[in-house]
Amino acid sequence: MFSRDPSDSASPAERSPRAFDAKGATVCFSIQAAAEPGVMPRVLELFAKRNLVPERWVSGVHSLADRGPSDRGMADRGSTYRGTELMIDLQVAGLTRQDQDYLTRCLAQITDVRSVLTSEKAGA
Repeated sequence: MFSRDPSDSASPAERSPRAFDAKGATVCFSIQAAAEPGVMPRVLELFAKRNLVPERWVSGVHSLADRGPSDRGMADRGSTYRGTELMIDLQVAGLTRQDQDYLTRCLAQITDVRSVLTSEKAGA
């Protein structure tokens, strides 16, 4: 049988990163990935498993026609949508620095993700 840890008496909402730093900065994640159908659900799942809903999500497929040959070669390798990339920009409020760093590392490990950049908007 499973037993509940007595130190874990907080509700899921109270254990969420938002509860630890509700007045913290809004963290902006910018993700560049191969334009593959499975990327967006894997990114969203990472936040959903932590009871987080991004306050803003903007994504789109962009052409690499204007980039240099080295960038195009990298993007074309293994992509169904040759010459394109998926850009995802999302924002999550109230994350601790530790959670932000952890989510950044996890996002970078998702298949087909090429880069993850983060920034903060103070007082948002």
